[in-house]
Amino acid sequence: MGSATLRLVRTPHSPAAVAVENRLFRALAVLRTIVLLNTVGLSIYHADDFARPVLGAVCIAAMVVWTAVVTWSCTEPRRRTPTVLGADLALALGLLLLSPLVKGDDFTSSLPGFWIVGALLSWSIHYRWQGGLAAGVVLATADLAQRQDVAQSDYGNAFLLVIAGPIVGFMSGSVQQMATEREAAERTAAVAAERARLARAVHDGVLQVLALVQRRGRELGGDAAELGRLAGEQERELRRLIRAQDEFAPVAAGTVDLAAELTGLERRYAVTVSTPGTPVEVPAVVGRELVAAVQACLDNVRVHVGPDAPAWVLLQAFADRVELSVRDDGPGIAPGRLEEAAAQGRLGVTASVRGRVADLGGTAELTTGSFGTEWELVVPLGSAP
Repeated sequence: MGSATLRLVRTPHSPAAVAVENRLFRALAVLRTIVLLNTVGLSIYHADDFARPVLGAVCIAAMVVWTAVVTWSCTEPRRRTPTVLGADLALALGLLLLSPLVKGDDFTSSLPGFWIVGALLSWSIHYRWQGGLAAGVVLATADLAQRQDVAQSDYGNAFLLVIAGPIVGFMSGSVQQMATEREAAERTAAVAAERARLARAVHDGVLQVLALVQRRGRELGGDAAELGRLAGEQERELRRLIRAQDEFAPVAAGTVDLAAELTGLERRYAVTVSTPGTPVEVPAVVGRELVAAVQACLDNVRVHVGPDAPAWVLLQAFADRVELSVRDDGPGIAPGRLEEAAAQGRLGVTASVRGRVADLGGTAELTTGSFGTEWELVVPLGSAP
């Protein structure tokens, strides 16, 4: 059951995957109640088989209390901790090991009975097939080890524990992955539709105004000519962005090396970029938006700290997510300045950084003070079940 072998460390998943897991745990809560009633009923019916009735009653009471506790704990992701799931499996294992003591060495059915499937399925849902396999092997081994004579039915029950855990875990992971992919597809389609709408609005309004300013500026001469020149530059830049938007779908279908894209920023900014030694392949749309978010952070450094102010970018790649840190050693952001900028309609931080990362299903956390400013960007990539 070692985490180094089966990699049972839980990693963040998309909101859609978490929602699926929540529903599975709600269904498991119903199953826990049913198997608990079954176990309590059978224990009362076969009370004469208990060699130590008082200890048996204590164990049954522990199952009742723990069922209530673990059901409440697993209804919220923040309470669904490794400690709770570890205790769940440990209690099921302990009750199995107590079976000979409570029922005598010649017992035929274990003390907890089917109640242990609650722990098995919890590990399967939360840790996917690896967790289901680990829990199944542990519980099956403990059950068989306590029996003096292993009957065919005992072997069959143990086999079901070992095989059911990975199957349920694989199905849980598959459903969560499909939910993540559907959420990403819907988000991508919505973003593409909104950008197309904005592109049309820009083309019908802003571009025409800029073209008019450019033409009238040349006609008027003087300072107006310079204004016209700047308007012409902005018109060309907006047209370039609109053309890039037309290529959104084919670009989004490929992948890019995020490490290489970020390293290329060193040619434009006074920034030191640290990346893994191997390529970090991500979907093209994710790479494009993350690079744009980092550029927005670096532009803020250039404007508010200085054109030559140093900055640092750190990229970390994991199986299911990428994490980016963008840091400078400037004076930090004054309290309330971001809110004031947003109230004035200047949405650089909100739209260029937080908005881009949120569109990708990730988070953007800002830490600032006298030590400088640091952005922590985390974007999920999804992971195979």
